[in-house]
Amino acid sequence: MTDFLTLEAEVRTDLGKGASRRLRHANKVPAILYGEGQEPVSLTLEHKNVFRAQQEEAFYSQVLTLNIAGKPVECLIKDMQRHPFKQVVMHLDFLRIDAKHAVQANAPIHFINEDIAAKTGANISHHVNEIAITCLPKDLPEFIELDLAGLELGQTLHLSDVTFPKGVTSDELAKGEDHDLAVVSANAPKAAKAADEDEAAEEAPAAE
Repeated sequence: MTDFLTLEAEVRTDLGKGASRRLRHANKVPAILYGEGQEPVSLTLEHKNVFRAQQEEAFYSQVLTLNIAGKPVECLIKDMQRHPFKQVVMHLDFLRIDAKHAVQANAPIHFINEDIAAKTGANISHHVNEIAITCLPKDLPEFIELDLAGLELGQTLHLSDVTFPKGVTSDELAKGEDHDLAVVSANAPKAAKAADEDEAAEEAPAAE
């Protein structure tokens, strides 16, 4: 299902906080579209359509199409403001894109075979759940898989252990080896850690 990647939008000229409140009372969402050296455009979208779309993981990492006055515009979602306790989307920021220009986005990580890694008795710790990437719009992955089947007790996988799709690069790795961030670790269970620490304490020479 990809229908949620296309949203109908209307240009709005009634701006300001008061206008935004009126839109929300009418079950609409104020938004802005910017980027590619063009003037920002203020928009209005139907809340029910936005709310449905934002429940899909791909909404945050895939190219979206806004139909504005019958003209399709490709973009990415760059920011979303939600109500602090109500299930209401308050505002959206869309970034206009060009098929020939690389874009930066965050790709969610899908950890697969985690159950196999956990059979070692390890506590699996996710250090990050998404990776900042750069690529052409056509190469944007919906997600990036990281296979944990071979993850051993005490081992940590870093960004350099991730297999990126063709045409996709890690923003952090591009900065150098010092930015090879930890992604996931297989930590010893707390009980085992405590036992090892007690054993080490017993073997340590007594202070004079």
